[in-house]
Amino acid sequence: MTVSDTFFELRNGVEMPALGFGVFKISDGDPVEEAIAEALKAGYRSIDTAAIYGNERGVGAAIKNADIPRSDIFLTSKLWNADQGYKQALNAFDETLSKIETDYLDLYLIHWPVEDLFQDSWAALEDIYNAGKVRAIGVSNFTLRHLKILFTNCRIIPMVNQIEFHPWLQQPELIRYCKSKGILPEAWSPLLKGEVSKIPVLAEIGKKYGKNAFQVVLRWDIQQGIATIPKSVHPERIQSNADIFDFELTEEEIRTINSLDKKYRIGPDPENFDF
Repeated sequence: MTVSDTFFELRNGVEMPALGFGVFKISDGDPVEEAIAEALKAGYRSIDTAAIYGNERGVGAAIKNADIPRSDIFLTSKLWNADQGYKQALNAFDETLSKIETDYLDLYLIHWPVEDLFQDSWAALEDIYNAGKVRAIGVSNFTLRHLKILFTNCRIIPMVNQIEFHPWLQQPELIRYCKSKGILPEAWSPLLKGEVSKIPVLAEIGKKYGKNAFQVVLRWDIQQGIATIPKSVHPERIQSNADIFDFELTEEEIRTINSLDKKYRIGPDPENFDF
């Protein structure tokens, strides 16, 4: 198995690559285009961007310049908070398509659960999905409470919930709930902004397989049925992060990593944010 042929099947039958490439904080233009070119060369076929990242044009250019059919690339973007609400979400989606220069997305997510607006935003995503403009829809940073509110009147259950997930923040109750509803959990910031390299037990586990701590964590994600989107601009790290399909962690090693949970967030709390 390799990065380009390892998938999770979403509830509607769409295959989503287990390992994707995130472009958060990579500048538009040459930086993001070059990073994506390296990722595609390394075998990645899933690219994750967002309107607020400000690099959708560069993502589109990188995909257009790649010697890979658009249909072979799984492309995700996200609805920003200032664009939430039914009509606003429809307009924001069209703007994203225009910037990327594509006529469809593979996955579109509500980026954050803006109170009093995310249900209307979700209704827009449902209509976008039913119109065939996106292959799958989902949410990001939704807690158990947010999901239960959404379920009170949604027509389509989200196919993905992209959340902060790493050895120090594992959210087991939320992960279990998502899986029970057929929602694929996806990890953002899976490498703790590089801090996983400072966790001795991860390096120790890696030695057994000739792998580093980053590779161990990404393998841990995927073996637990969690999609993951590490980000880097360094070609050697981009390749290294993809090199995780030639070993398998034992159940004991997975339990050891599970024991590292501190409920420690490096990003905003979805129950208390003001942007």
